[in-house]
Amino acid sequence: MDPYETLGIDRNASEDEIKRAYRKLSKKYHPDLNKAPDAEKKFKEVNDAYDILKDPQKKSQYDQFGTTGSQQGGFNGGNGQGFSGFDDFGDFGDIFSSFFGGGSSRRSDPTAPKKGRDLEYRMKLKFDEAIFGGKKTINYNRQEECATCHGSGAKPGTKPVTCHKCHGSGYIQVSQRTPLGMMQSRQVCDVCGGKGKEIPDKCPTCHGKGKITRGHTVEVNIPAGIDNLQRMRLDGQGEAGDNQGTYGDLYIVFEIEPSREFTRDGDTIYSHTAISFPQAALGDTIKVKTVRGPVELKIPAGTQSGTVFRLRGQGVPRLHGGVGDQHVTVDIITPKHLNTKQRDALQQFAELGGGKVKEQDRNLFERMRDNMKDKFGN
Repeated sequence: MDPYETLGIDRNASEDEIKRAYRKLSKKYHPDLNKAPDAEKKFKEVNDAYDILKDPQKKSQYDQFGTTGSQQGGFNGGNGQGFSGFDDFGDFGDIFSSFFGGGSSRRSDPTAPKKGRDLEYRMKLKFDEAIFGGKKTINYNRQEECATCHGSGAKPGTKPVTCHKCHGSGYIQVSQRTPLGMMQSRQVCDVCGGKGKEIPDKCPTCHGKGKITRGHTVEVNIPAGIDNLQRMRLDGQGEAGDNQGTYGDLYIVFEIEPSREFTRDGDTIYSHTAISFPQAALGDTIKVKTVRGPVELKIPAGTQSGTVFRLRGQGVPRLHGGVGDQHVTVDIITPKHLNTKQRDALQQFAELGGGKVKEQDRNLFERMRDNMKDKFGN
């Protein structure tokens, strides 16, 4: 199906032109207004076309690939039933909703099994927990199938019966007087709530709902290298479905606490380490911290402050194999307090290099402190 051809518009049509075409055709083929045998089919095609073109992502994907691919619902996503209504058109949508009971004539079996609602759980992890993974047990409340009635809502020994008002369809026909005259619309049955069944003798545990709220415990295997706000789906750990439908899913969203010593970008870890001027000038081998413990780092002679060294394999494990690196930035620390010997040595160093440092005057307290250091040591 070409959505542009279905709505009778050009591929360069604006958003307003797409809406106008949809409004015109949806009204023309609405089954409550058009009794032609193929009206319902065309009405569905119009809605499907608009569903693609009103969504910038779907529209872009169709324009590029000629298809929108498979779509998945979100946490509180629908069950694949229903279609785009008139909500985008303000008063126009409200009028059609009042005339035609929501604008939908798609029929479905109200007693068919329906998958339960998906849930979301936000799990806080420490910095190293996210890097190395592990196991955590979580507890949360969810709607579960009632063990007494096994989800039927009926008292044991009894069972639901077909609704006397809608005769099991879940909908009733209602006549309404409108400015256009008397019109028929389809609405959810007010007796069974659209379920198509009545429960004369309700279950004493769930009181006819077929579900009860209970605490649920799940052990979560945390993958090594999980990143902040990444999600993981646990099948069947959501809420119970309707009419013995399958349980929904649980989505774990990971929230990772920052570290005082490290920062992270994907599979790379960044850190700083301090060295002295002699270490930077002469070179040295030092110990630096990593998430796996201290490792040796060779500092070449003449290293400048801000130089970055890479430690291979000391970063974050990748979810699909391999390990990232750690980047260590060297900061050369200038001493704030020197004794007389240190000051003389630096002056001599400067003179050997062909220069001379005009030392800033020190106050009485600084001179007394340095003299005490010379006499008694640090």
